[in-house]
Amino acid sequence: MYELVRANDDHLELLKKYKLSTILNDSNNISDQEKKQIINYVNSEIPKLLQDYQLIVVESKIIGSLLVVKYEDGMLLDEIYLEEQYRNMKIGSTIIQNLIKEHNIIYLWVYKENIGAIKLYKKFGFMIKEETQTRYLMKYQKNV
Repeated sequence: MYELVRANDDHLELLKKYKLSTILNDSNNISDQEKKQIINYVNSEIPKLLQDYQLIVVESKIIGSLLVVKYEDGMLLDEIYLEEQYRNMKIGSTIIQNLIKEHNIIYLWVYKENIGAIKLYKKFGFMIKEETQTRYLMKYQKNV
């Protein structure tokens, strides 16, 4: 169905585009100042995290990206991005299910406005752990 391939320097601009799209499309109520901070963050942090990025590939075509990093007592699903035409095809759900199989504890941040994603994460057993004005920190923990 899909494969995960390690990203490299050639994919830097694509990863920045995906990250900005994820943030800016899921958050309607951000100020111009905050938008500027996000762009600066993406431009400085994506290169530092490049070794942790994986590309989501279907039939030799890059259709998205995945970033999972160590966080507190588990892993942080920092980013999962799929190009528009590949959404609602169970690819993202399958990736999340595989992460759940591999890890006992997974965290993720999600914008409160992203109701569909929140509903999906809750279906997988994620619970809201913390919240900011605009986002929730959600946590999945296996019953061990």
